[in-house]
Amino acid sequence: MIITFTPKRKECFSLWGYTLVLWILIPFVFLHFCYQFLTKKLANPKARTQRFGFNLSTAAPGGLLIHCVSVGEVVAAANVIRAIRKIHLGIPITLTTTTVTGAKQADDLFKDTVTHCYLPIDTGWMMRRLLKRAAPSQVMITEVELWPNMIHQCWRQDIPVSVINARMTDSSARTYKKISALFVPMLHKLSKICAQGERDFNNYQILGAPSNTLVLTNNIKFEQPARPEALDQAKDFAEAFGISKRTIIVAGSTHDPEEKVLLDAHQRVIDQHPNALLVIVPRHPQRFNDVYQICQASGLNCMRSSDGNQNYENTDKVQVLLVDEMGKLQALYALACIAFVGGSIADRGGHNALEPAAFEVPILMGPHRYNNPAICKVLAEKGALFEVNNAEQIDQLITAWLNDESARKHAGQAGKHVLQENSGAVNATLSALGFI
Repeated sequence: MIITFTPKRKECFSLWGYTLVLWILIPFVFLHFCYQFLTKKLANPKARTQRFGFNLSTAAPGGLLIHCVSVGEVVAAANVIRAIRKIHLGIPITLTTTTVTGAKQADDLFKDTVTHCYLPIDTGWMMRRLLKRAAPSQVMITEVELWPNMIHQCWRQDIPVSVINARMTDSSARTYKKISALFVPMLHKLSKICAQGERDFNNYQILGAPSNTLVLTNNIKFEQPARPEALDQAKDFAEAFGISKRTIIVAGSTHDPEEKVLLDAHQRVIDQHPNALLVIVPRHPQRFNDVYQICQASGLNCMRSSDGNQNYENTDKVQVLLVDEMGKLQALYALACIAFVGGSIADRGGHNALEPAAFEVPILMGPHRYNNPAICKVLAEKGALFEVNNAEQIDQLITAWLNDESARKHAGQAGKHVLQENSGAVNATLSALGFI
């Protein structure tokens, strides 16, 4: 699909200026990577070389290149990838991420059936290297990451590039409006923008997305499956730590200061329900050690999953389990009686509330849920999601649910019904992209 668009001179200068700033910053990024290497804080050396455009791993030419930021976007893209594979069995797919956690999620979901590569820094030279090696027939960007040079190089090479499950918050729209000379040309170089909700559709429309490009497909995350392998992983995890008979409360994708709030609430919960176990899964692996220190300072009996249970003779006495390993969260939601979804008391916009909903688990979230407002709104309206602002409110709701099993099960089932009632976004996305 050839897109006819001629950038204005001001728009060309904006792209050149943006690229110049990146090249100025690259030496500092390189020095930072060297520091991480020397201090042995380098999580994945492969990530560093690929971010500079070297040692790129791609699938066979002629397939799809799908870019995701991190874990949430990989999970969303998985629904589309599985549907495409049913139509085009064996189509080569290269999936790029910018984070190690996203790479781990991709490996957990796809193993060797999809080729993972870290997305290079967004310069024209690095993006040309990636596109030359992958030679994709189509590029898809999941949700939010619009990189000017990536989109520009696709446009120059007549490679259709689309945004699927496109998200555009009000705050992001205001920011992009301020840099319209850089942002607006990207909109005219896109083949399709598949908006995940009316807010996102309207914001893209206000920013100037062409009417023939913009389509409302709704949110593909609503088609969040409860993966059978997650249930098997949950059973293995519970047996390994001897917690299959515990009342498990999972706090997923937490940020500072949410752990302290949850630990404070848990101290109150165990006064009435001493069998309750709080399982904390921080969003970012670099915080694992800090969160462990916070757990120890709480005075509660805590352990780390990476230590295994060999150092704990009486795991039934453990009150807090810190999961300091990646790729475990969905399996842990399968074990949970109640879930808190992080990034919502901390002002991070809230993470994926549909993961616990898929396992019929009632959901607690803080007031900051602007990343997925439509999802959170319908979950709240149906009685599956409840807002909490502090430790006292968390304690009250958890205690109430633990005292009333029927109310807890009703809230969990409400979330599952939301997923069933809002299916169809994947097919709408495939139709917009010309796969069906």
